[in-house]
Amino acid sequence: MRDYAADWEALSRSDPEVARAIADELNRERSTLRLIASENYASPSVLAAQASTMNNKYAEGYPGRRYYGGCEFVDVTETLAVERAKELFGAEHANVQPHAGAQANMAVYGAFLDPKDPAQKVLGLVLPHGGHLTHGSPVNFSGKWFSFIGYEVDK
Repeated sequence: MRDYAADWEALSRSDPEVARAIADELNRERSTLRLIASENYASPSVLAAQASTMNNKYAEGYPGRRYYGGCEFVDVTETLAVERAKELFGAEHANVQPHAGAQANMAVYGAFLDPKDPAQKVLGLVLPHGGHLTHGSPVNFSGKWFSFIGYEVDK
């Protein structure tokens, strides 16, 4: 299995500049505390999974109903994720496929907010202070459809 996991030595030989940048990022992570949700600290197990051959696979669709062949092992891992999410949240159904944080935020907003109810408000960190476009920016769906109150930080 080691042959198919991340090979740091191979990267260092083939592109030492990228390897150095990755090493520098690791050192930065180890010396700072990031409080941005989209920059969560991945566990060693998650990093190992992301560096595996699963990263080579495009698997559009759902388990057992993909648009491309060769997804049987992706189906195994996604089915495990769905079952674990259902158990964790006590839900009958779960979807573990958001493409990005923007789609995930949109799903949550759609589930909990009514765009026609101005009394519902969301507190969101403004973009220049580390927030995200989906935290109520006027150029994003979140700022057009929902009522956001922006906040700033000074440190």
